[in-house]
Amino acid sequence: MNDDAPLSPDELGHRVSEVFDLIGALYRRGLRKVEQGEQVEGVSVGVRSVLVLLRRYGSMTVPQMGRIMALTRQFVQRMVNDAVAEGWVEVTPNPAHQRSSLIRITRAGEAMIDTILEREHALNRQVGGDLTDAELRACVRVLKEMLRTFDHEETD
Repeated sequence: MNDDAPLSPDELGHRVSEVFDLIGALYRRGLRKVEQGEQVEGVSVGVRSVLVLLRRYGSMTVPQMGRIMALTRQFVQRMVNDAVAEGWVEVTPNPAHQRSSLIRITRAGEAMIDTILEREHALNRQVGGDLTDAELRACVRVLKEMLRTFDHEETD
């Protein structure tokens, strides 16, 4: 069998199932590590996600964040409320839409997410296996394709 040839749909389905099994285990273990850090920093996984989004993309509305994270607006709103209470984000008027305020990360929020990301980076540096850039690019490509497929399924 040629390793570079596209897989048949049946074989692809089996191999993608393997990927999902590994992603599930990775997610659960990673979540435990993040939650251990949460005890130190006091940031939930949901608030961390909001801070990362705002740091990366700038001010956004709650519905925009919900769409990007594929989470309900209500859940994102709770995370934003928690972040507001800590002073990590602030609600600002949205000139484009009066009823949907913009959420903006504060300096305290930037400092907090920097601390979290530095800790996570230190953990990620410990990944073994002599991985190459090409392998990681291939992994990202596969995961993006899987995500794109399921994003497409939701709109059907």
